[in-house]
Amino acid sequence: MPLPQTHHPAIHPPIHQRTAWIFDMDGTLTESLHDFPAISRKLGLPPNEPILEALAKLPEAELSAKQQLLTEIEIEIAHQATPQPGAADLLGALQSAGKRIGILTRNTKDIAHITLKACGLDHFFHPDNILGRSCCLPKPQPDGILRLLQQWSLGPKDAVMTGDHKFDLLTAHNAEVAAVYLDPSGEFPWRSHANYSIQNLDDLRQLSFTSSNR
Repeated sequence: MPLPQTHHPAIHPPIHQRTAWIFDMDGTLTESLHDFPAISRKLGLPPNEPILEALAKLPEAELSAKQQLLTEIEIEIAHQATPQPGAADLLGALQSAGKRIGILTRNTKDIAHITLKACGLDHFFHPDNILGRSCCLPKPQPDGILRLLQQWSLGPKDAVMTGDHKFDLLTAHNAEVAAVYLDPSGEFPWRSHANYSIQNLDDLRQLSFTSSNR
């Protein structure tokens, strides 16, 4: 099987040498269930604006009730979560190789725990290595990546961020770490922001342990 190709000049060090692996959760380690336009409609938010950014513009009198409704919607989705094919094999291989692995999600930390437990992936992650919007500024701000790297006493050149959305790739760019873009459809609309584009996590497992990825 040919390796996924880089879309920028070769990164150094190559990702198979990197020791910090940070993942988006929904749509990356789990199969995508979120219908964001539908959630925006339920919340009475503009349909073409990211939910967290739209909420941040609301007056305080409206914000609390909408945040509570968003939490209820997210908890319901979290209990239905299923793992992305290849997720357990990838995480197990990284863990066995002594890599640091973490989660950075625009969800809350508590809901991330519910999601990972529903998927049977919770045992791969120390609670301190799961960060969400309740812990740090949400993606695409780099704060979550930088916080994890500080906890691990590592730097940006030690790290890889994998996600299925433009926000994940921009976060990687803002934190100066390698960006891997997962799109099972193979359409890759945000390809220009990624170092690597893959259609499944088995491809990423191959990339993470081969010396020829460049």
